[in-house]
Amino acid sequence: MIKTVASMLVLILGGITFSHAQTKSDSLAIRQAALDYIESQHQPDSAQMARCLHPRLVKRTFWKYPRQQREYLRESHADEMVLLAASYNIKGDKFPPNPRKEVILLDVSSNTASVKLYADEWIDYMHLVKLNNEWKIVNVLWQFKDANRHQ
Repeated sequence: MIKTVASMLVLILGGITFSHAQTKSDSLAIRQAALDYIESQHQPDSAQMARCLHPRLVKRTFWKYPRQQREYLRESHADEMVLLAASYNIKGDKFPPNPRKEVILLDVSSNTASVKLYADEWIDYMHLVKLNNEWKIVNVLWQFKDANRHQ
């Protein structure tokens, strides 16, 4: 009987995610960092992109060489993303009139967070860190919804 109760407690408590010091302001700041990331590309704004990124950000995706049919890991860094934000949608033709930007907080701890962003043709998984009371994106792993576009 005691073993059964103990086993049930392990199962119940094992399914509970404990978030250490997750506050409403943290959740809002994390969400805003993810929105700054995508919105800085909607309306070209390199300062908005720079605001949400840690300088050591690495953004990765899988890519395929069409001639060799070989996949590899493609990387971008913070400075490239800031430059991209300034120029990617300069003509206003890269996004629909009401672009999708759905932010899902997957896990939040006192100084780290994982986020999933659905943005039109992309899915981005992000890791954020809280340093000096600011949430910054440090890692992005992304893909097109249509994986065949990765070439």
